Amino acid sequence: MITRDQYRTLTLFFVLFFILTGISMNGQKKLYDPPVQVWKPIQDKVYLQDSGIRIKTDKSVEAVASFKGNSFAVMDGKLYTIEGNKLHPAKDALPGINRLMEEGGKLWALTGNGLYLFKDEKWKRFDDRDYVDMCMHMGVLHAATKEDIYKLSDGKFVNIKPEGGYNTSDITMIMEDGSQVHADPVRLGPIKRIESYSNTLYVLRPGQLVLLDNTVVNTDFIDWGIWPSKDMRDMLSYGSKLFVSTERGLGMLRGASLFILKGEDGLPYENTTVLKKGFDNDIWIGTTKGAIRMLDGEWQYFAADHWLPGNNVHDIAVGKDEVIVATDAGIGIIKYEPFTLRKKVDYYEQMINDWGFKRMGFIHILYKKDGKWIREISDNDGGHTAPYLAAMSFKYAVTGDEEARREAVDAFKAMLWLERITPIDGYVARAIYSPDGDEDKMSLHGSGGLPAKWHKTKDGKWYWKGDTSSDEIIAHFFSVTIFYELAAEGKDKEMAREHIQRIASYIMDNGWMLIGMDGKPTRWGRWNPEYLLRPYGYQDRGVNGLEALAFMRAAYSVTGDKKYEEGYQQLVKWGYRHNTIRQKNTFPPADIAPWDDDLAYQAYYTLMRYIKDPVDLSAYMRSIARTWEVKRIEHYPLFNFGYGAISGNDCEQDQSAKFLRDYQLDCILYNYRNSYRDDLYIPKGYRSYETGTRPLSPRETQVSRSSRTFMTYDGGSNGNVVREPTDFILFYWMGRYHGMIGAPETTDVKLTSVKPLKKGEHFGAEPYNGPKRPKLY
Repeated sequence: MITRDQYRTLTLFFVLFFILTGISMNGQKKLYDPPVQVWKPIQDKVYLQDSGIRIKTDKSVEAVASFKGNSFAVMDGKLYTIEGNKLHPAKDALPGINRLMEEGGKLWALTGNGLYLFKDEKWKRFDDRDYVDMCMHMGVLHAATKEDIYKLSDGKFVNIKPEGGYNTSDITMIMEDGSQVHADPVRLGPIKRIESYSNTLYVLRPGQLVLLDNTVVNTDFIDWGIWPSKDMRDMLSYGSKLFVSTERGLGMLRGASLFILKGEDGLPYENTTVLKKGFDNDIWIGTTKGAIRMLDGEWQYFAADHWLPGNNVHDIAVGKDEVIVATDAGIGIIKYEPFTLRKKVDYYEQMINDWGFKRMGFIHILYKKDGKWIREISDNDGGHTAPYLAAMSFKYAVTGDEEARREAVDAFKAMLWLERITPIDGYVARAIYSPDGDEDKMSLHGSGGLPAKWHKTKDGKWYWKGDTSSDEIIAHFFSVTIFYELAAEGKDKEMAREHIQRIASYIMDNGWMLIGMDGKPTRWGRWNPEYLLRPYGYQDRGVNGLEALAFMRAAYSVTGDKKYEEGYQQLVKWGYRHNTIRQKNTFPPADIAPWDDDLAYQAYYTLMRYIKDPVDLSAYMRSIARTWEVKRIEHYPLFNFGYGAISGNDCEQDQSAKFLRDYQLDCILYNYRNSYRDDLYIPKGYRSYETGTRPLSPRETQVSRSSRTFMTYDGGSNGNVVREPTDFILFYWMGRYHGMIGAPETTDVKLTSVKPLKKGEHFGAEPYNGPKRPKLY
């Protein structure tokens, strides 16, 4: 019997052995094993995952508070309690509440009829003055009315104004002996806000910041810099800095120097309203267009409709693990929970089943019809299922989990069925429809807006969609070859090999075209030189040529049939290899299609692991390096992980890990707007070769596919669509397989997995209840 230390030593030995020899934990050789590896693995550290709740109201919410498990809101000066996702009138009726504030470890209500303290779960009147602000200064609670400042002493607020009144810092009023004589008393107010900074009380007045230097109201303490605007709204002291919100950015005082933080500095929106300390060394900023979190130099943006019911932020309250944002249309509650990327992928994998994304092995998007979630009859069943098939194959290679292999086999059989359902060997259907089992209707549109081409099977049980595009074909080669090498066993492997062979032969034997049921080439299924090397198909010559080369090289590698090697060499003679170098189109803008980048990377990943010839390798490496330089600004994991795995070069995988952490847990596609933002500048160290200036975080847009771009600033589906999270699942397990993402640092199951739903419980679409997929083997 070995000891725990001996077990750990053996485990470490085997892990190092697998890494150094290029063998996966499940025994297969690595798909890619570059001789030099520059990138380093990203640790799967514990981080705080955000999720949101929106509470819509008919009236504007003016103030919010979070205090020791109690949450409050104020509308029309009246107090409400926040319970779950609802507001309830509070039992204590307080008169005309202006603000709710937590100071000195207590919760206060500032009203037009005095100051109230929340104690023993009840509100009690504490003072009869009309206070406008409070702060802790030198360990003592201070409160301000519009004209004076008071400090708490022996349970009462006492005015700190000196008996002789305040003095001024204006040198024309100071006599030679230091005395001052004032024709009119020096006024401290009108006071909007007070704050303690550098052991000094600062007072925000309309259009002016002053400080209280003992008995002197000092207006001359800023040596360098000017304010971005005279419209000053709120103030926050944080460490070495004092922040002031204005309509034109943040004023930031450090020592005696004033700085301005604007869009070019990363501030998403400059019209700021509210400032609050966060719970994790962060600062929350309210604006007239959403809320902003400033954390370690990073700016996180939360706006309507996904995070907030309205954009105009009136107040922010920070609790232990949540932030409550009051807007003109209700409340947004942003909750934080410890997560790892491993836990997040587990969440999404369960979501695939819990939400009903799966149907007969296919993966579908959901949309709302008459208030009910139903599965869309996809225009691309294979393309939407391929990421899941590849992901489960990677997962099996990493973990050896038999459930992952079963999921991969199920998805593969669905992909296989797309070819077997058609009466033509090697011709793949776009989608399959059951008139007896599907709630959705067959789509009326096909490729490029042309009429859909649906065909009925002989037994009448199914319809399949034709006019198949190159998108579907590369999806089959990408996912099925990964399955073949990492997860297929026995009969699965034989069928996967045959599947690749049938499709490749059909394309090659038909003059490098996909011939449909009408005997004509499909709209986009063309890889022939008559199309790609002439003006009509010129824009497609790079990516389609890359696909054709991938088809032939993959088919030759899995079958050993020399006809595919001959086909590959024929494509090379036509110049397809050379054309791949500049396959990524960047001009004109109308010809830039983000889905082509997805197709290209699937083709790169399929082709280049079978390339040994140095001349071939030189061309393809230049091609993917050029493409990655264009795409790296987006931080998208498919582009970064794919390039890094193939080349071994630095690939900004840390940016992709952050991208994955920023993914929204909620996959409903709400509307989002970002084009009005003030921070849309090209990031330092990047160039924008296509459209747009900078990428947006998935937190600020929506769950998307790799066939779309995060350089699009506005979008959404009004909350009526749920996107399948399979891309995240693919990127995580692809990153784990190639060693770019490490295993979780923690072994706590609460941080690496989520609890399954109770038996019979589900969200989204009802389970599919139609005819079963026929037995294929």
